[in-house]
Amino acid sequence: MPTACPAELLRATSLPCHMRRMTLQDRPAKGAWGITALIFLFMLINFADKMVVGLAAKPIMDELKLSPEQFGLIGSAFFFVFPFAAVAVGFVTNHVQARHTLLIMAVFWSMLQFPMLGTVSFEVLIGCRILLGAAEGPANPVATHAIYKWFPDSLRAMPTAVVAQGSAIGVVVAVPVLNWVIVHHSWHMAFALLGGTGLLWAGLWYLFGREGPLVDTPVAADGSEFKPLPYRLLLTCPSILAACCTGFASYWGLALGLTWFTPYLIEGLGFSQTVGGDLSVLPWLFGMVVVLGGGWISQHLKARSASSRVSRGIFASTAVIIGGCILPFIGFTTTPALKLAILIAGTAIGSTIYVVIPMVVSELTPQPQRAAMLAIVTSIVTLGGVIAPFAMGMIVQDGVTRLAGYDRGFTILGGLLLVGGLIGLLFIRPEADRKRLASLVP
Repeated sequence: MPTACPAELLRATSLPCHMRRMTLQDRPAKGAWGITALIFLFMLINFADKMVVGLAAKPIMDELKLSPEQFGLIGSAFFFVFPFAAVAVGFVTNHVQARHTLLIMAVFWSMLQFPMLGTVSFEVLIGCRILLGAAEGPANPVATHAIYKWFPDSLRAMPTAVVAQGSAIGVVVAVPVLNWVIVHHSWHMAFALLGGTGLLWAGLWYLFGREGPLVDTPVAADGSEFKPLPYRLLLTCPSILAACCTGFASYWGLALGLTWFTPYLIEGLGFSQTVGGDLSVLPWLFGMVVVLGGGWISQHLKARSASSRVSRGIFASTAVIIGGCILPFIGFTTTPALKLAILIAGTAIGSTIYVVIPMVVSELTPQPQRAAMLAIVTSIVTLGGVIAPFAMGMIVQDGVTRLAGYDRGFTILGGLLLVGGLIGLLFIRPEADRKRLASLVP
């Protein structure tokens, strides 16, 4: 058994036996990977729900006679209540078991798919997307909080990456199926299929979902435990603020991918619905490799005694900067295949930031406040989703051509990624901020 420091021994003696062993051995709780698999499926369905509007953009715009600006508003509507719901449910999850919160969210968002079966107006579609955003807004922070009750801090990078890949694999698995349904049946049936799948997951979670046993309180440099901190100290912590800025820029790109990637392929590059829909999996496949590889590298660096600043801050922020440098080249070529490659590489290469952000927040936040802080940070990051789809719609509509409008919008994204990545590179310093926060607690 590894030797534990005095602070760990002190904490362990006050815990139940199974938790005491877990603290000292620094290993996951029994059954951790089974719960991770279920939460992975939860995020898979969650992102398929987000993706379906972008995938069905052309038939929706044709049926409802929508302009690019109106369709951009539909994309942004999903995020109108998304951040506020994340914060509210995050605070609730500080006091109730995360397994109950996950179940309620899954049932609610599944039921919201079925109104799409009938005759749908622009107003009904907007309303359902707003409510769906409210139901799905807390999904990522609550899922992450639930997973962190099964894994100690040093082993969280890979399960965080796996859960994050629920998004990528959700798109990779769902897009061919949903696109086939859209082409051969209708976009209405694609929504209904997602609703039924969500209810099926809710049944599995009701039967097999459990709450994790691991109690994990961040410790200061001298080994003492953090007491609960005023939220103003956590929200003004430089590392957390920098992570929010980097995440905001990255999520801007994610929101554009969810809403505008398939329309770009069809309207901008001239692909058919069938081909364009199937090609929509490519950014997510590349992102999946990046996130899993980046999560492994981050955890490996941490295991080799690299600081969190290096293994989490510098590593992920540099990848975001690289993406920002790639994207502006999209306007310098007329070759569709090259444009597609630039867009995929530029938007996906910095995806490791989604693994890093919750770990940085968790490293600096006492566990009783963790669900709320993860939710608050998520709400700030996803504000990019409120603005990006509608802004892109305006840019596309005002472009000399549709293709020129898309290229300009993605070039702007490159500038945002460059700025956000530089902020993260300079200011994500978890060790320094832990010392500073510890000095502020009596």
